[in-house]
Formats: sequence, C-alpha cells, structure tokens
Amino acid sequence: MRAQLISLDGDQPIEVVKDLVLVGRKEECDLRLDHKSVSKMHCVIVKTDGLLLVRDLGSTNGTRVNGQRIRRAALLPNDELSIAGYRFKVSFGPGEPPPVSPEEHTQQLDAKEVIELIRPATAQPAEEAPARSDLPVQANPLPDVYPEDESSVK
Repeated sequence: MRAQLISLDGDQPIEVVKDLVLVGRKEECDLRLDHKSVSKMHCVIVKTDGLLLVRDLGSTNGTRVNGQRIRRAALLPNDELSIAGYRFKVSFGPGEPPPVSPEEHTQQLDAKEVIELIRPATAQPAEEAPARSDLPVQANPLPDVYPEDESSVK
C-alpha cells in the first residue's frame, strides 16, 4: 500500500514508506518537523493491513484528526492530520511505495526465525525466570479522544 501525507501548506508530499514512522523534532525521528511547536517525540504513524494508525506520544501541542484532538486514531483517505502547526491530507494510492534502504525497514522474519528467537526466553529454568506480578490487566481509563476544551467552545 502506498500512503502519503500531502502538505496543506504547500510543502512537498511525504511518502509513508516505513511500517512505523516516529514524528517529532529530534534528529533521530523518521519524519523530522523542526519547529518549536512540535514535541521532540510528537507522535507515531503505523502502517498496517492497509491502514494508517496515529498515536500521540503525550505531545504538548497535540495531534488532531479532522480538527479533533486525539490520543490515537485510524487515518482514512482525505483525513486532515495536524501535528502541532503542520497540516497534512492523508492519501492512499495504488502501487508500492519507493524502495527503502535496508536500515530503514522492519526486518522480515519467517516462522522458524521467530521460534528461534522465542525459544531461549521460554527455555529458562523456573529459578532463573524473573519474578512476575500476578496483577490483573486493567483497561486504560483514558478516552481515545480528548473532551472539548471549554476555552475552544464558543
């Protein structure tokens, strides 16, 4: 699947090539937006099963989809994604994205390789295994969408 973020401010379109794209101000980010309104690690965009998913990483100025501030959301074609002051239109297209260099993509593993990676962890004797808590898993009480700020409702 080919996915693009088309700038609504007239900048060049951005190809979403990797399966996981870290967006932020830090040099290590895959998509670097060098402006003080963008957090160092602002959000992450995940490409999976024909979908783009976005998750805000606790940014100061927020991530919005179609004007609604979100913590996480699925991106659909023609959605407007706002990252701090940057605005993009989400676009999906036919064909494959341009090729990426080996260090820029998720490593593909077949089932045998996964078993080999898991086996050493499960082969630990009980006395060497780290102690784990038997606490039940709790649901996240935070909503996916922020409630409207009273200051923004006019």
